[in-house]
Amino acid sequence: FLLIILLLLLNIQSLLSLKSINKLIKLKLQSINNQIDINTNTIVTNEISTANTDELVLKSPSKINLFLRILGRRPNGYHDLASLFQAISLSDKMTFSKLPDDSTSDELICSDKTLAIDKSNLVIKALDLMRSKTGINQYFKVYLDKIVPIQAGLGGGSGNAATAMHAFNVLTNYTATLENLLEWSGEIGSDITFFFSTGTAYCTGRGEIISPLGALPDQSKTYIHLLKPKQGLSTALVFKTLNLEKLSQISPLQLLDLYSTSGSLFASKFGGLINDLEPPAFQIEPILLDIKNDLIKYNEDKITGAMMSGSGTSIYAISQYEDINVN
Repeated sequence: FLLIILLLLLNIQSLLSLKSINKLIKLKLQSINNQIDINTNTIVTNEISTANTDELVLKSPSKINLFLRILGRRPNGYHDLASLFQAISLSDKMTFSKLPDDSTSDELICSDKTLAIDKSNLVIKALDLMRSKTGINQYFKVYLDKIVPIQAGLGGGSGNAATAMHAFNVLTNYTATLENLLEWSGEIGSDITFFFSTGTAYCTGRGEIISPLGALPDQSKTYIHLLKPKQGLSTALVFKTLNLEKLSQISPLQLLDLYSTSGSLFASKFGGLINDLEPPAFQIEPILLDIKNDLIKYNEDKITGAMMSGSGTSIYAISQYEDINVN
């Protein structure tokens, strides 16, 4: 299978005049331009190395939402959504090693000391889930080199969980199918199923129902410039603040057709960047709106649009240019 080769530009620039920002990252869109094959060609099967049959090193991907429509609230409090998820070339690095047979718990070590490493972490939840579903009582030592910012709307934790499920499958020689992993992952998180796609997918339900798509038409020409403020936002708080009477009225299928036929550069320039979670997030953290507006103001000739990803707080711009202005 032919994979699209992607470039991750790791030069992180300091932004002196926006003290709320701690990094600017230039990225590319990431999709595998072929049919899904869980054994070789989903975005969580991107191996860095396999030292032996007891250890596996993987890239753990992240995503942005190219549009995010909230369609309503269910009686149980969950929300129905429709969104175009797109993987980007920003990833964590995860190393999985099998622990001795008499082990009774996993060991999770993370480079980001602010991240919880107990049973509340999605990596541990994913490994517990795999043991429950497969009946295999194998425990692991996991080292998570955390590159994807947390509380950013980039799905970093969900990507970690999907990567852990894949690693369990490989290191235990268990033959869980793609359908198994898709079904099981929805039990511990809404976004996890996306990371068993090839990188571009239309997601509905709570986000767990995925319709895989081919790479967008202009993928190779598109740069994503990602700004991550120091502030984080609680997803629950953003949804609690959401006013259902002030949602966008644009059909998500209309937006999907715009991206699928014209690509992200054209779509983002002509009304395709819709995120119903921006108003509540901007209400909670007004500086996010200031960042977005300044990003557009100083780059009118360089970017085709800017938007917050997911429930925030990262703000990204879409451009055909490798460099943009951050004043």
